[in-house]
Formats: sequence, structure tokens, C-alpha cells
Amino acid sequence: MTRAPLRLVVLASGRGSNLSAILAACAAGSLAAEVVAVFSDKAKAGAQAIAHDANIPACILSPAGFASRLDYDRALFDEVDRYRPDLIVCAGFMRVLSAEVVASRTQKLINIHPSLLPKYAGLHTHQRVLDSGDTEHGASVHFVIPALDAGPVIAQTRIPVLPADTSETLAARLLPAEHRLLVDTITLYAARRVEHEHGQVLIDRIAQKVPQTF
Repeated sequence: MTRAPLRLVVLASGRGSNLSAILAACAAGSLAAEVVAVFSDKAKAGAQAIAHDANIPACILSPAGFASRLDYDRALFDEVDRYRPDLIVCAGFMRVLSAEVVASRTQKLINIHPSLLPKYAGLHTHQRVLDSGDTEHGASVHFVIPALDAGPVIAQTRIPVLPADTSETLAARLLPAEHRLLVDTITLYAARRVEHEHGQVLIDRIAQKVPQTF
């Protein structure tokens, strides 16, 4: 029996390049999914314009009007849940989510991060790679837990660090691989093949010792 397309809600704070990659894969038929809503915490997020152009419901919910992070998260996910997502994708969403909202959605919240986690959680990953003298860089997709970039890693992509790289050139070379990684990971999820238990990723119910490489 053919499954219905995976219902995706995307959370994004920035320009929305990962959202564009998801939409392109959906349009091409290579990803059996549908983006049903896009949420941003910043009024000028480029992801909002991308959603509008694609006739996808887009919502800006600013944290400024809320007394606490938890109050904001509750309001945000009350709205997210209205769209009945099968998967919630944090694609450049620059907030750590509260334990309460994560706990009830533990199997359907993923995030993409531009480093080879557990290395370089947080910001400025490209410059930190250069400062550390690493010869390899990459991106990771992981399940979200209520800690910064710390959830079980599903998959990663890797690129070499070149001698002449700057943080800007490194980021630019990583971005296309990052887009492919996210789409490939969502494809794995759409096939109902991936989950996590006790801090470990399972693919086809088999615990993974290392992340998938895409």
C-alpha cells in the first residue's frame, strides 16, 4: 500500500536554504513528503518569504511577548500541532527547545547542525574547525533533546578542509552537502526506518554504532 506523503513542519530562523532544498526534493518527487507549514522566531527570516512564494502557511512567532522560554515553546508547538506533522524539522532554528515540548515529540523532532557532532555544538562552527586545525568538516542531522545539539546523531556528511579555506569558503562548500544530507535523512524517516531508544539511533530496528554517512 502506498503511504501518504510525510507531513513536514519546518522551523527556521534564517535564510531558509535548507527549506528550499526540501521543497525542491518534494517537487522533483525524490522525497515523499509535503511541507505543510513553516514557523520562524524572527520577522525577517528568509524562510518566511520562501514559504509564501510556495503557498505554504507561514507563521512568525516572536519570543519577545512571552515571559519565559517554556511559555514561548508551549505557544509555538500548540500552533505547530494544528498542522498534524509527522516530522518537525529544525532547519537553522536558533533556539534550544524546552524539555516539556521535546518529551512528547521525541521521535519526530530533528535538527541539522553544521559540524561533525559531538564536535562544535553551538555557533561559529566553520571558524572553530579552522582554529582547531581539523582536516575534515561536515554536518550532522540528529534527534532533538532539550540540550544544545546533543541528541542522537542519525547521519552525517563530510568534506575536506582545504589549506586556503576561510570560514566563508568552508561554509559555502559545505552547504550543498548539508542540503543533500537533510533530504536524505528525511527520506530515511519517510520510509519509517529510523527512530531512537536510550540515546541510540536505530535503523530498521538495528542499533547504529556510528551515524549513517550521506
